[in-house]
Amino acid sequence: MIKKDWLTISKQETIAANIMELTCSGPLAKQMTEPGQFLHLRVDSGDDLLLRRPISICDVNVEKETVTMLYRVEGKGTRRLSLKQEGEKIDVLGPLGNGFPLDATERGETAILVGGGIGVPPLYYLSKQLKNRGVNVIHVLGFQSKENVFYEKEFSELGETYVVTADGTYGEKGFVTDVIKEKQLSFDTMYTCGPTPMLSALQSTYSDRRLFLSLEERMGCGVGACFACVCHVVGDETGTSYRKVCTDGPVFPVGEVVL
Repeated sequence: MIKKDWLTISKQETIAANIMELTCSGPLAKQMTEPGQFLHLRVDSGDDLLLRRPISICDVNVEKETVTMLYRVEGKGTRRLSLKQEGEKIDVLGPLGNGFPLDATERGETAILVGGGIGVPPLYYLSKQLKNRGVNVIHVLGFQSKENVFYEKEFSELGETYVVTADGTYGEKGFVTDVIKEKQLSFDTMYTCGPTPMLSALQSTYSDRRLFLSLEERMGCGVGACFACVCHVVGDETGTSYRKVCTDGPVFPVGEVVL
């Protein structure tokens, strides 16, 4: 159910280079039960920031009515969001989108969760829920450099965790695909979120596997009205069939959309 409401900031801190951890509270958190969904935040009432910012849900405590979001500070909106203090309120629309299908993986099976950069956060809530369902979880987390690494300890507490950096300054050197291959990691289901080149490489390599991809796209409305985040459907030669990342996704099964 999509709802517009206010969340109150209970904590905000820097956890890696330009990465903020934002924890908020409010009754709306009770509706955030599907991992992979996102919230659409209005940063403030300024006329120069008319569009909301989509932020993925990293973790939820339904009983305490809290939600944690991780985001990268890189533009005017996120810079102003990073300055907000404890006790301030944020105008939120959500939860939005279709998340990761938990029932795609059965108890006793193994799921590998592959994240890249700011695509890592939504996999944490997913991992917790899969583990609670009796699924074995493996994590492969890709970052640019050592200063960008976050949540390694949190993921490690849930299951086997590998960290890879492009420059080799921390963990394994290379890309997430290299680690999966070199460590010969076996799995029944793959869930992944990150930059398009990473998703494309995984889709090409594991096109015959049980694979679900969460896309990162710029959004306008977040509810399917503006058509700013559309992607084409695989096999459509006319180019007229598309999916909206905000409402049809952001999670899609392998082979459905063009990356």
